[in-house]
Amino acid sequence: MWLISWIGFLAIRTIGPTLRFAVSFEEGAPDNLEKPPIVTPFWHRCIFAAAYIWRDLQFQVMTSRSFDGEYIARIIQKLGFVALRGSSSRGAVGALLGARREIERGFAIAFTIDGPRGPCYVAKPGPVVLAKLTGAPIVPFYIALEDPWVLNTWDRFMIPKPFSRALMRVAKNIHVSPEADDEEIGRLHQEMQAALERVQKFADENVRQVGSTKFPVYERKVFLRRVP
Repeated sequence: MWLISWIGFLAIRTIGPTLRFAVSFEEGAPDNLEKPPIVTPFWHRCIFAAAYIWRDLQFQVMTSRSFDGEYIARIIQKLGFVALRGSSSRGAVGALLGARREIERGFAIAFTIDGPRGPCYVAKPGPVVLAKLTGAPIVPFYIALEDPWVLNTWDRFMIPKPFSRALMRVAKNIHVSPEADDEEIGRLHQEMQAALERVQKFADENVRQVGSTKFPVYERKVFLRRVP
């Protein structure tokens, strides 16, 4: 566990600074992703790139109580995240209550939404429930990588190649009323699923244009803010 966590941390800190990142916002997305509270679901396969770009912002990340969840928690904690332990299969209620407290304190909550064991690209409803409890908007995103190494794992985990391109596409806000009933929660769950699929398709189709006038490379200090 100690070795895996240090290898993961060093890989992110070594490869991350070489990447050429750009960000793209849908109409209706927040102007500034550094201004929590927000609930940010994304696919499990994006953890490597997401851990680098969101580093040192004290984001709270839902991680499972499994072996995989433990080493992921150790890696992201070294990068300035806070791990909230629990998942859809173990400790779900306690994890959601903990996430609610953190949202009320003004922090952002991130979900690897098809984790901890899949199925791949199938979103679980946790963010919708949390948004109902807190009033925080759901902001799905996806990070596409140019020709990454893809592991033969359930999530098709991506490791970026040094000096390659990365494009983060951010979906429009999804708001959940505190009075939402089960039917409305189900509808918004499907809306979140559709948003995740939509931003993934856009990012995958446009990642090779990073560095062009359409998708300029941003420095870290302005990366998470919408620019003209």
